[in-house]
Amino acid sequence: MKKHIKFSCYSLLLPLIFLLIACSDNTNNEDNSGSATDKTTEEPGTADDEDLPDGEESEDPSESDNSSEDSSENDSDDQSSDEAETDASEDSSVEEEESNDSSSEDEEAGNDQALSDYSSEEIEYARVWLQLGPNQDIDELYVEHIPAGTPLDPNDEENDISYPEEVIQVSGSRIADGMITYSGNGDGTINVYDIPYGNRWYGGMPRPDDVDLEEVKEDMREMIENTETVTIEPGEEEDVIAIIEKMYIID
Repeated sequence: MKKHIKFSCYSLLLPLIFLLIACSDNTNNEDNSGSATDKTTEEPGTADDEDLPDGEESEDPSESDNSSEDSSENDSDDQSSDEAETDASEDSSVEEEESNDSSSEDEEAGNDQALSDYSSEEIEYARVWLQLGPNQDIDELYVEHIPAGTPLDPNDEENDISYPEEVIQVSGSRIADGMITYSGNGDGTINVYDIPYGNRWYGGMPRPDDVDLEEVKEDMREMIENTETVTIEPGEEEDVIAIIEKMYIID
């Protein structure tokens, strides 16, 4: 009878023990699940890091913000640098332009200073020859003033056609050098007369008998009435001085 009672007790205890064990396992599973959930909540970046390929890490938002700020600062610095270079370039251009202007002014002042050693008449004669002289490679340059009323052909007593104004004749020492007869207008222009070298109307010979005097006079009248007006250029300083150094003014 006692054995039967013990067996019955054991039979009741075993199911109870199994039930307790089962409840204990469920409790442990719930604890583990809750722990995993908490870990996931506390470390949101952990799962992302595990999913990335080896050697790569998820980007920290704060690092991204800092990178953007650094990029903006670099762009600002580059823009400031470009503006500074542009300003420096403009300043350099202005300084160079001012320097060129100053050099030109100094050069002109130097030219005026060099030519100031000579009279305005000498400078005029030299400039006229430099612009109109048939031969620039001359040994000497002669200058002679011809008064108004002087005959165009002083070797022909029968020809009374004369200059209506005072003229200036500049000529080289040789016939090949040529001669220029002109009058000045006082405004940088001159009136040029078409007169042969040395007033040699007939090659230095007297007027031939077969040449009609009236026709010659008519031709000369046309010459003095149809002079050519020419504007004289300043020319190069060195060239002007070189001609003046070869100049002889006939009184």
